[in-house]
Amino acid sequence: MTTSLKQRFTDLDDKLLIPRELSWLSFNQRVLQEASDPSVPVIERLRYLGIFSSNQDEFFRVRVAEVHRLITVSSGATKQRAKLLLEEIQSRVQLLQKEFEKLYRIALKDLRENKIYLVNEEQLDSNQSDFVRKYFFKSVLPELDPILLRENLSPPQLADELLYLAIDILSRGKRNYAIVGLPTDRLPRFVEVPNRKRKVGTVYMALDNIIRKCLADVFRGAIQVDECKAYSFKFSRDAEIELDTGITESLVAKMQSSIKQRKRAQSVRFVYDDEMPPYLLEILFQRFGFGKYDTQIPGGRYHNSKDFMTFPNPGPKLLEFSKMRSIQISELESGDRFFSTIRERDLFLYYPYHPFDYVIDILKRAALDPDVLTIRICLYRVASNSRVANALVNAVQNGKRVVAVVELAARFDEEANIEWSQWLTQEGIEVIFGVPGLKVHSKLFLIERKESASKRYYSYIGTGNFNENTSKLYTDFALITADQQIGSDVRNVFDFLKYTYKRPNYRSLIVSPHSSRSELEYLIETEITNAEEGYRAALMFKCNNLIDPSMVSLLYKASQAGVEIRLIVRGMCSIVPGIPGVSDNIQAISIVDRYLEHARAYVFHNKGNPSYYIGSADLMTRNIDYRVEVLCPVLDISIQTVIQDILDQQWHDNVKARKLDASQKNRKISSKSKSSSIRSQETIHRYLATGRLPRYPKSDMRSPIKRRRKKQNKQ
Repeated sequence: MTTSLKQRFTDLDDKLLIPRELSWLSFNQRVLQEASDPSVPVIERLRYLGIFSSNQDEFFRVRVAEVHRLITVSSGATKQRAKLLLEEIQSRVQLLQKEFEKLYRIALKDLRENKIYLVNEEQLDSNQSDFVRKYFFKSVLPELDPILLRENLSPPQLADELLYLAIDILSRGKRNYAIVGLPTDRLPRFVEVPNRKRKVGTVYMALDNIIRKCLADVFRGAIQVDECKAYSFKFSRDAEIELDTGITESLVAKMQSSIKQRKRAQSVRFVYDDEMPPYLLEILFQRFGFGKYDTQIPGGRYHNSKDFMTFPNPGPKLLEFSKMRSIQISELESGDRFFSTIRERDLFLYYPYHPFDYVIDILKRAALDPDVLTIRICLYRVASNSRVANALVNAVQNGKRVVAVVELAARFDEEANIEWSQWLTQEGIEVIFGVPGLKVHSKLFLIERKESASKRYYSYIGTGNFNENTSKLYTDFALITADQQIGSDVRNVFDFLKYTYKRPNYRSLIVSPHSSRSELEYLIETEITNAEEGYRAALMFKCNNLIDPSMVSLLYKASQAGVEIRLIVRGMCSIVPGIPGVSDNIQAISIVDRYLEHARAYVFHNKGNPSYYIGSADLMTRNIDYRVEVLCPVLDISIQTVIQDILDQQWHDNVKARKLDASQKNRKISSKSKSSSIRSQETIHRYLATGRLPRYPKSDMRSPIKRRRKKQNKQ
């Protein structure tokens, strides 16, 4: 971990490699831009504020925590550069927080215009006050555990990312201080209260303000409270989990121990109400030992705004995005021809435009089919009430062998995955945990079926998790194929995960950590060679993150050779397009819209016979070298065409796309007229439903080979 962190500061010149932390903040700025877009319905804008807040939490727990560790373990120029990076992060975070506060006030105003009110403890009439006090004593007070801060007592262990109130108490002329955590894991953050008499609309009150309204009662009369005020705060800890390499305890036990260590990890951010008195702020700093490198962020009285992600809509449907109708696939609607259909041709799914229910239905069919022998699957993050897991258990009950690879180290889902692994084992599923030191991020399942006198493989390779909840929010590709060479490779992946000493040879798949770097480098180098020989050469990548320094360097080399490079990168992008003599032929965009862009596709022109790959891997060092990832070739030309049409529509999006460049200003790519506007998530939905494409210049990856150099023509 430490070596890779240090390497990031030395591989490329600063001007050629945008630090991934700053690029990540640029991505979250794009989320904030959606919260500022007046064309976005107001409830959705409020939810974007929640997404922004949730993203910031993870950013500090993961990205900023890495910079903290680098400062701790390094020295000299590396340490100084890391400190400068941390200062730049802190500066940009402050600016984003100010923008957040402004947009929050605008959202509240727009809610009021739609007769939805979010009130504080000072805005209640007598009837509302009575309701709030009754709710407090019945539902809130039993959940509160206030802690008095006293010098003779050790400071309490505070929970990471929980919202706290710091309480300043005046009692008999002396000041006392206490903290209390908000039980938002057990109570709703926003509580509906009665409206004023003869007033139309819906009124909500934040749980924080309900506690403020009844603040003296928090202490149950144990101390005399003459006056008291409450100020919100929270902090973020380093979320990195480290597992030692010892073999004396099981992996599950190690993971459980590491989760406990995370709860005591070093803090990296302290967010607080800017109305908090300096003396109270100083007491919190002293008692809880916030360090000099902690990012300190003053803000308004409300924090943990990620709760806005689930803010209810009591008004008309127009205050939210209109629902998109699921697009049916006729081949998957027939109840008895699934396996014969897949033998005839591959199928392509694109969530959430296509329903994820098809995946569950396939697993259920396999569970009942008397000829199915084995189901193997990789589980990374599953839904809390997973129908996928239930289908696997049903398969065991019907006599099938089921093997589930459960990744325990899926960040922030570790405890849930431990519980899933134990439950699946109890239900008779063979659970394996993969390779020590390699996170299993592949999105695969393999059905082995007896047909005639032999066995046949049916493979599923996707870009997203087997999670029916996130499948409604994330866009993801999936390929279902009966190609036996691909199936054999998928079987080899599962064998490697069980028998970790094996090093399989893959004939079709690109698999991390075995072949991803070398194969991707070969495919890019081939385009470079083609360009140097005078042929048309082009790359089109769609991924979540592109930050691996070696890949960035190779793409710069490709640009200089004349390869046309188009990048659609949702999140972090370290590459700098448009540098004269370096990246003239590189263009990059990012799309933020109602669905989270999560699909990954890599297209190589290959002299007009393009190669298409989809799968789980981003262009990050960890994905290429330190995870088990799978990229699968798409061989069916009709599916290649669909993928290219999807990529082209995204490339020409002029409503929700932003240009990625050195300035990191996230300028929108606007259309000149409404008639020519392309909002790709909407046009793609229409395209998949009807086959109609919007008008735009086609990239045509199968265009004839164009010779560029005179000497090539002479030859």
